[in-house]
Amino acid sequence: MAEKKQSTMTLTDNDSGQSYELPVLEGTIGPKVVDVRGLYGETGMFTFDPSFTATGSCKSRITYIDGEKGILLHRGYSIEELAAKSNFMEVSHALLYGDLPNKKEYDQFVENITYHTMVHEQVNYFYRGFRRDAHPMAVMCGVVAALSAFYHDSLDIWDERQREISAHRLIAKMPTLAAMTYKYSIGQPFMYPRNDLSYAENFLYMCFGVPAEPYEVNPVLADAMDKILILHADHEQNASTSTVRLAGSSQANPFACIASGIACLWGPAHGGANQAVLEMLDQIGDKSRIPEFLERAKDKDDPFRLMGFGHRVYKNFDPRAAVLKDSCHAVLKELGVKDPRLELAMELEKIALEDPYFVDRKLFPNVDFYSGIILSAMGFPTSMFTVLFAVSRTVGWISQWKEMIEESSLRIGRPRQLYTGAGPRKYVPISKRK
Repeated sequence: MAEKKQSTMTLTDNDSGQSYELPVLEGTIGPKVVDVRGLYGETGMFTFDPSFTATGSCKSRITYIDGEKGILLHRGYSIEELAAKSNFMEVSHALLYGDLPNKKEYDQFVENITYHTMVHEQVNYFYRGFRRDAHPMAVMCGVVAALSAFYHDSLDIWDERQREISAHRLIAKMPTLAAMTYKYSIGQPFMYPRNDLSYAENFLYMCFGVPAEPYEVNPVLADAMDKILILHADHEQNASTSTVRLAGSSQANPFACIASGIACLWGPAHGGANQAVLEMLDQIGDKSRIPEFLERAKDKDDPFRLMGFGHRVYKNFDPRAAVLKDSCHAVLKELGVKDPRLELAMELEKIALEDPYFVDRKLFPNVDFYSGIILSAMGFPTSMFTVLFAVSRTVGWISQWKEMIEESSLRIGRPRQLYTGAGPRKYVPISKRK
């Protein structure tokens, strides 16, 4: 659905007294948008919006968020309903193509993804060039970008079929590469994907199976992993998605674009939130110290922050957190984990949810709080948390990239700036500089 021109807004320059009419656009749902594309041509001025927190950078039909009401929709479907009734392959199809698939479409899509899960055998040798203690995200940046060196038959971004093949390859191969990255870090042999397993089951098998004995995928863990994948699949124009779109606007190949998204996600302010939760629990150390740290969290002058509570976008509650909370408790019960850190997390959750300070400010546990606990209980080291985030988010990134490439108005991204440096000055020879 195209945007609708709803009205205009008048901008007046107080210095000159001149007024300008700016179109106001309206989407399907959400805030209206002032169209400033013609502003520079008419006024000679740019808008100034550091971090782009008040700027709509694109049109999109994929994901909608209302942070005030705690709403997250993928193609119009609520995240709660998708997590409860759907699976990651169905959600991936909806993100990529616009609708949940019918039975024939679903079977074909699953087959396409399943039979692209293996990677070129020479990719195995890439890993040997990394130190064993290399951060998994450093490895992922390298190997994902390197896929463009192996799949030359799907690099023409103007060919619809090649775009689709690249999308399928990325969605399919990302769990394989992530599992290989994990196995390499612990010195175990790579496990090849199995076509008889679901997407989530296959990922767990490749991460935790070994050639010496059969590996039975625990259905409770597979269900929790599938929900983690669904809940992280896309989140509108966040930093990494915007990075993928900006890289894609230069007409870079899709493998390079997704690698740029991985690099952005690596930043602790973006993809490292669930790892920060575990690090915070280590800092607290013991249940008896929870009241002390809750009081510190309330003190504005104390640098300590309660990680995994509240959300920059969701001002009421994170709709993904309620879904993952049930999975979190199911996983801990199934595994019977006796990890003091996880027991500490459950106690922290209980006390914080009863504290008026956090309740009144709607500082509820978010999706990162529960995902970090689940992944730790499954046996993943914290260094792998962001890698798993990338596995899930790849479908969102490639869907956003595909949508952008197919727009007739595609142009290379080129933000402007407010220059505050030195004005024009003359070159002084080094012998005369003071």
